[in-house]
Amino acid sequence: MIEIKNVKPESSLYISGKWQSGSKTICNINPSDINQNLGNFAQASREQTNQAILAAKNAQPEWEKTPIERKQIILQAIGNELIARCDELGRLLSSEEGKPFLEGRGEIYRAGQFFQYYAAEALRQMGDYTSSVRPGVSIATTREPIGVVAIITPWNFPVAAASWKIAPALAFGNSVVWKPANLTPASATALTEIIHRQNLPPGTFNLVLGSGSEVGDMLVNSKDVNGVSFTGSVETGRKIATATASNFVRCQLEMGSKNALLILDDADINIAVEATIAGSFSGTGQKCTASSRLLVMDNIYDLYVDSLVKRMSQLKVGHALEEGVFIGPVINDKQLSSNLSWVDKALQNGAELAFGGKQLNLSHNGYYMTPTLFLGTNNDWEINQEELFAPLACVIRVGSLEEGIEVANSTKFGLTGGVITKSLRSSALFKQKIQTGCAMVNLPTAGTDYHVPFGGRKNSSFGPREQGQYAKEFYTIIKTIYQRPF
Repeated sequence: MIEIKNVKPESSLYISGKWQSGSKTICNINPSDINQNLGNFAQASREQTNQAILAAKNAQPEWEKTPIERKQIILQAIGNELIARCDELGRLLSSEEGKPFLEGRGEIYRAGQFFQYYAAEALRQMGDYTSSVRPGVSIATTREPIGVVAIITPWNFPVAAASWKIAPALAFGNSVVWKPANLTPASATALTEIIHRQNLPPGTFNLVLGSGSEVGDMLVNSKDVNGVSFTGSVETGRKIATATASNFVRCQLEMGSKNALLILDDADINIAVEATIAGSFSGTGQKCTASSRLLVMDNIYDLYVDSLVKRMSQLKVGHALEEGVFIGPVINDKQLSSNLSWVDKALQNGAELAFGGKQLNLSHNGYYMTPTLFLGTNNDWEINQEELFAPLACVIRVGSLEEGIEVANSTKFGLTGGVITKSLRSSALFKQKIQTGCAMVNLPTAGTDYHVPFGGRKNSSFGPREQGQYAKEFYTIIKTIYQRPF
């Protein structure tokens, strides 16, 4: 059992400024040690979900009228507390999600930075003024909140992904109903408790834990919701786009990926290997920005593979809170089974297993597997076209920069892509031709900043970008004001 300040897990719903029990509870199992139940967390009923939506609808006008300096103070305080408690909350996050403590701590710290950034943005909401084509008429453009925002977030970044949605939603005057993933309820409850103590108008922020088929379905089909921001699978994203379109509700979707890291023959081998380790295996590969396709030119292929396998052998797999661990457990038994099935499929297709590919039995009974590397695969294989969410990568030979870019783009996704090279010409061509929302040069494909836009192309994203000043394109609506003086 883990403790959350001032909140009991069985009363972890937050609706109209009050904590509530749910219609039932679910166990929160520690993936590092499946014998440990971290708590029984509440699940919202359909009636409670509707209460949260109506509470947000009623509270939004008051929150919109709250002075911007007051909004700034509230968001700053939330960010400051997250950063001050990053060790404590990082341990909580790592316990239920499985990422190593340093990553869990870093996620909490980054979440605090999101709130601090949008605290400043709350004061920076400037309009535009211009002259009309008609004499004596002036024109101003302003931005107003869209209203009630439903936020649906994944388990792999349970606090950071929520923060980069919740913070701008509140900064721009919207109210929020948040449905986090059921696999990480403790992190969601802890963040909500911090927000609760800032005394927002009751109903401005609401937390409804529950399944996507019940709670999520109500949110995306509600006519009282004005916007849905979602991060998750393509399949669910399509359903949300369809549901929101029928009610003319705007949606923002961050979905799947199949990112490629291109290693050119002039690459610094140490940079190439470390970028691969960070991009492919940190977070147990459970990142939408993970590089699961490694495109390597012939002249550096053998050196790269040998160096990468040696480096992979040094990675410690273990309990998320154990010192020195680089790869924690995967999130649950379903994900572990999926990962191992991909290993079997690759072997059946004739891939060469260069490293790993096995489940591990450690001193703690958890969902552990080795980091895994395959050689001899083709880009058109299913394993190189579908998102895995696993510590698994495939090496693909390419003969040139141009072929590497073509292979990298040969996917239905387009979130991130990277190249390792010393050539300015090669990097310039890559940045121009890669069909992704984020392009990395001599860096891992995973790892983005909080003050700039984030999102992808093709099946990776739909709707306005997240993060930075571009978040206002989703969370606000423009009003154009014409005026002629008396």
